[in-house]
Amino acid sequence: MTIRVLLADDQALLRGTFQLLIDSCDDLEVVAEAADGAQAVDLARRHHPDVIVMDVRMPGTDGLTATETICADPALAGTRVLILTTFENDEHVARALRAGASGFLGKYVTTDALLEAIRVVAAGESLLSPGATKALIAQFLATPPPGTAALPPTTPGIRELTNRELEAMKLAADGKSNDEIARELHLSVLTVRTHIQRAMSKVGARDRAQLVVLAYKNGLVTPDPGTI
Repeated sequence: MTIRVLLADDQALLRGTFQLLIDSCDDLEVVAEAADGAQAVDLARRHHPDVIVMDVRMPGTDGLTATETICADPALAGTRVLILTTFENDEHVARALRAGASGFLGKYVTTDALLEAIRVVAAGESLLSPGATKALIAQFLATPPPGTAALPPTTPGIRELTNRELEAMKLAADGKSNDEIARELHLSVLTVRTHIQRAMSKVGARDRAQLVVLAYKNGLVTPDPGTI
């Protein structure tokens, strides 16, 4: 099945380069391009892409504001947002996670890494390195947005997880990939993916990034002080 991609970046040359790269792959297709956040929201609602590659800094509506709007729209529940930006800082990453973005990459990544990132995000997985995941989730929990009420100690659905689903969720929160979890639990990658998907469904997580956040919020794992 072809993964449908929307590109949102104010640089036309960069969009054109990304389009040529993405369209060169048999399993990927660019369905629309946006020059700012407002266009990205409009085109997302029109085309319902699988993945939006979103820049942060754009004129008018920025990429993070657009991400918040897109991820809050029930009609776009099947659309994942991959933040791709020159400006990698904790504030942007934390806000992107809060908004519901599934990944965050710097524009220094290789072409192969970008293509693989689109595929990973489309599959419902998050795209943050283990070290970045620990540090950023810890900061996310320590500094919730102003006016945000604290979640209850136990998220509904946590108690419904099987032991294997709980183990898989903890290891995902530790920054491990499905391949690494499979090796650690002596399971197939397909079985691990099933456990992760069932855990996401039970706790109401939109994607793997939110599953990680909930693991920290519910005390299933604790941040390593050395990563903060």
